[in-house]
Amino acid sequence: MEIKRINPPLSDEDVLKLRAGDKVLVSGVVYTARDAAHQKLAELLARGEPWPVDLKGQIIYYVGPTPAPPGRVIGSAGPTTSGRMDAYTPAMLRCGVKALMGKGSRNQSTRQALKDYKGVYLAATGGAGALLSKAIKEAEVVAYPELGTEAIYRLVVEDFPAIVINDAYGGDLYEEGRKKYNLEQ
Repeated sequence: MEIKRINPPLSDEDVLKLRAGDKVLVSGVVYTARDAAHQKLAELLARGEPWPVDLKGQIIYYVGPTPAPPGRVIGSAGPTTSGRMDAYTPAMLRCGVKALMGKGSRNQSTRQALKDYKGVYLAATGGAGALLSKAIKEAEVVAYPELGTEAIYRLVVEDFPAIVINDAYGGDLYEEGRKKYNLEQ
């Protein structure tokens, strides 16, 4: 299978070229946000206030990186469970975020929002945080430093590996896998 290369910021056209099951390599800027940062962004949105970072066209990686060891820009940077962000995801997509990256499946409202707003959900390999961190070339806290590892980071990545789980057409790699498994029993 061909590996697709994506470089944020992403356009609708970029997203529509991706299908569930596609392997991708991400190069460029990716932003991090976990539970606490999502809560702060949601509060700003509810008050009609701007976000501290322009996330239009961007990829949000659900990660709380560990501190950088000597000679490295970041510590272990493995994905966290994405479902914890499902309550916030439709609003993030409505505001222009184009891709989300983490691990695990997403709920129905998130999958529908990916279709409605032309977004995509990518999975990074859980348990491989030290290996994934090697694809991160720069890391800088850009919002909410008081949150520690849950601050919003601006990462520059090169050939960061992921797989498309949910596409803008309603494709769901996990669902397809379950169906295939059930058929083969």
